[in-house]
Amino acid sequence: MNYNIKPSTQVDANNVSHISAGTAIKGEISSVADIRVDGKVEGKVYSKGRVVVGEDASVTGTLACENVDFWGKIEGDIYVKDTFSLKSTAAVNGNIHVRRIQVEMGAQINGTCNMITEDDYDTFVKDVITTEAPEVE
Repeated sequence: MNYNIKPSTQVDANNVSHISAGTAIKGEISSVADIRVDGKVEGKVYSKGRVVVGEDASVTGTLACENVDFWGKIEGDIYVKDTFSLKSTAAVNGNIHVRRIQVEMGAQINGTCNMITEDDYDTFVKDVITTEAPEVE
């Protein structure tokens, strides 16, 4: 029985970029590793892995990643190659472009939601993300 389930990868804690509470970043972030945001980011956030946005975090700008767990606030568009998990405290003010979405009761979306393919996502990243994520050796 094949359900097209991808095997989960283990994340090395040393390979997670963390923007802590009390930290503000302005610019473009690109990473091959996972990113956790608990502070404030103004600009593009791109990860080839998972992005986690904490309850008190805010992003102003475009977010693009493989998967996202979202508790915070965003003013901008979201592009997710696989699964977007919108938690009950989340507030999205922008358009969502995603392959799969899970929304908990209480989450707020003020924008449109478009279902995309992995190819659509790859085209978007190539056209919009200007800082390429460096490969880790």
